[in-house]
Parts: sequence; structure tokens; C-alpha cells
Amino acid sequence: MTTDQFLPMDDKSATAVFAANGIDVTPRKDQGVFKVVRRQGLDGDRPMIGDKVTVHYTGKLLTGKKFDCSWERKEPFCFNVGKGQVLKAWDIGVLSMQRGEVCTLLCKPDYAYGPTGNPDKIPPNSSVVFEMELLNFEGEILTADGGIMRRIKVKGEGYSNPNDGATVDVHLEGRCGDRLFDCRDVSFIVGQGEDKGIPLGVDRAMDKMQRGECCLLYLKPKYGFGSEGKPEYKVGPDKEIVYEVTLKNFKRAKESWEMDLNEKLDLVSGVKTKGNQYFKAGRHHQAVIQYQRIISWLELECGTGMEQHKKIQDYVLTAHLNLALCFLRLKEFSQAVDNCNKVIEHDESNEKALYRRGEARLRRNEYNLAIVDFQKVLEVNPSNRAARAQLSSCQRKMKEHQEQEKKIYANMFQKFAERDSKTGRMKRRKDESTRGSMNGDVGIKRRRRSQDCPS
Repeated sequence: MTTDQFLPMDDKSATAVFAANGIDVTPRKDQGVFKVVRRQGLDGDRPMIGDKVTVHYTGKLLTGKKFDCSWERKEPFCFNVGKGQVLKAWDIGVLSMQRGEVCTLLCKPDYAYGPTGNPDKIPPNSSVVFEMELLNFEGEILTADGGIMRRIKVKGEGYSNPNDGATVDVHLEGRCGDRLFDCRDVSFIVGQGEDKGIPLGVDRAMDKMQRGECCLLYLKPKYGFGSEGKPEYKVGPDKEIVYEVTLKNFKRAKESWEMDLNEKLDLVSGVKTKGNQYFKAGRHHQAVIQYQRIISWLELECGTGMEQHKKIQDYVLTAHLNLALCFLRLKEFSQAVDNCNKVIEHDESNEKALYRRGEARLRRNEYNLAIVDFQKVLEVNPSNRAARAQLSSCQRKMKEHQEQEKKIYANMFQKFAERDSKTGRMKRRKDESTRGSMNGDVGIKRRRRSQDCPS
């Protein structure tokens, strides 16, 4: 069945034709969206809620008038299905399709443009028809580096999500390949999942989930069990894993604006201790979460009186210094520099901040800047052996870098000279060849003239 076979027609006729040739794909079976498959898709997976889908489509009124067409624009359309970014009919219809499938959707007004329609294109309370092709789909990427991908099997309820410090009750099923290695119900504090043997990726996905949601989390090694693996689960190093997570219930922690200063100060010491424990255990990502909580609570606080103000500032500066150290270990050197800068803004002679910024700059090959930082450290504390060693290392590496650049440029200039020399030789040969050819032509012309002339 193609749209053009039946259009134009009225709403009643359209309903009868699509009901006879297709199926009602609405969850409530209220005949709001009928689907007729025109070309079967590939067997296997279908999109899940939140997946990024890519489609081609043509939209028509029941009169047969076309009002939109991605094929004509030669631009496929992308959206996250089931998130309310498009017409309800699209969210419902696409979730029923397979990759490569082509179908026709009859969409009633409540699932399309409603009582208002679309000015100049679609009259109010109009049923419309879409021809759709599902080109591709992929899970929702939750992190900038693509390390956590989510696919929602069951949509959750409400609009609230767990936050850092929230207590969550979840059901977990972890797989490596086809092997189930973890299956349990567990409660944990968001940001401290490591304490219960929960991968970083599962912990970090919690603030995207809703109560009752069931999702699949595809975790790269960084967000799974890393280069260490998990011997007790027989998961080797650098393995990608998949967790099916059901968020059964949660209790949110108080946000910063919900607490007074005394509440924050009561909590900070414990959070700092937890961050230090994670750092010493080599769990730097988890330590970052704790130190960032301290900053989010206290960065804008002033306190009452000099003593309390100093206490707040000490906590904030210490958190920034600890974050810089974590980011150095994680090789995120720009972040390390940023946190050192925060400390130096308040205390330009802070020995640790200057040293750690110098170390980050050295790792970024910013030798001149690193030298300045290590020199400042020695001005503050002339007996700092580590800074003196780093200064020597920095000067040596800068010299090596300069020597390497000289060799590169020397080789480059040598190649240019050789190329110019070769070009010159070729040009001289060409000129000589041209002159020889011209002399030969002159001789021929002279002989021809002498033959043509009377004797």
C-alpha cells in the first residue's frame, strides 16, 4: 500500500482503509495512529526510548497535498525518540519500526497537529499521513567522551531524578558479552557507588533516571572496571560491559539552596574524608565527585565573622587543590590548571597550587609557563627539592624540544634547497632542449628557403 493509491479521501474512509491494511500502534489502541508496512526492515532490534533515530519522511494531508518532505531536501531528520521532541504519532510509530523499514502512518489530530493545526500548511483538527523510513538508530550518549550510552527499555515516572548524595534502590544485572556476572538488588548513595562494587558508569547515570525506569547502560572500560578488571566477577581488564538497571526508588539529598550554612559545614568534613579515601585508593573519578560537592556548597558562601569566613575559604581552596591533584592523575591537565588558578586568585603564593599548575603545564609541553611556576615555588620555598628537580627537567625538555625543532627546520630547509636545485636543473635542461629545438627549426627553415629560392 502506498499513500498515493488511496489519497485523496476523507477521515472516515482513511480510517477504514488503514484499519483493513495495517495495525493500530497506539498503546491505548484508540486508533490514533495506524501503521501500514510498505517495506520490511531488518530483523532484530527496534529503537528504545531516548535513542537517537535518523529518518526520512513525507507528510501529506488526506487531500493528497504534500506539506513537508525530507527526501526532497536530501536531509535526513534526527531526534531522540520518546522524548516529546516530535509529534506523538512519530514517537509511537518509530518505536514500532525496524532499521530499514518503510511504513505509512495515519495520524489522527490528537497525535499530530491537534486543534490548532499548522498555519498556512495544516488546517485545525486534521488527520495527516506520513511516509517514513527508519535509516538508523543508536543509544543516547550520556558523556562527552561517549563512554556511557543509555537505552531505555521502560520509561520512568515523573520528572524528578536522583542527585549526588541521594539514596537509591536499584536492581542490577551486569553482563560481559553474553555472560551474566552480577545480579542483585542493592541500595547505595549516588557518588559513592564504588563502596558497593558498582561501576562508575552506573553511578554517573543515576541523575538521568526516573523512578521505575529500566534501562541498558553500555559502558566503556573507563566507566566499567577499567584496566584492573573485576577478578571476583571474572571480568578481565579493559572490557566493555552492559548493565541493565531498574531504579526502584530513591530519596533525593538536599540541594545546596535547601541547606543553611551550618548544615553544609556539618556535612563537608565527612565528604572531604570520603574524597580522600577514594583518592588514596586510586579512585580518582569518585574523589572528584566528592570534592566538587564541597565547592558547589561553599563557593558562594561568606559566613558570619572572620573565623567562619576563613573556615569556608580553607575548605574551598583545599577542595580545588585536591581536584587539581585528581585531574593530574586523570591526565586532564586543563582542568588541573583551572583549579590551581582558582586557588592562586585567592593566594598567589600558594606553594601547592603553583607546583601543581607547573606540573600540568609541563605535561602540556608549555615549558616557558611551567618554568615560571616552578621558579615561583622556589621563591616561596627555596628548599622545595621537587620543584627544583622539575625546573631542571623542564629546562632540559625545553632544550631538547628546541634542538628537535632545529633538526626539523634544518631538514625542511634542506628539502626545499634540494627541491629548488632539482627544479633549477630541470628548468635548465628544458631551456637547453627548447633552444636546441629552436636552432633545429631555424636550420630547417633556412634549408627550405634555399630550396625554394631560384638558383
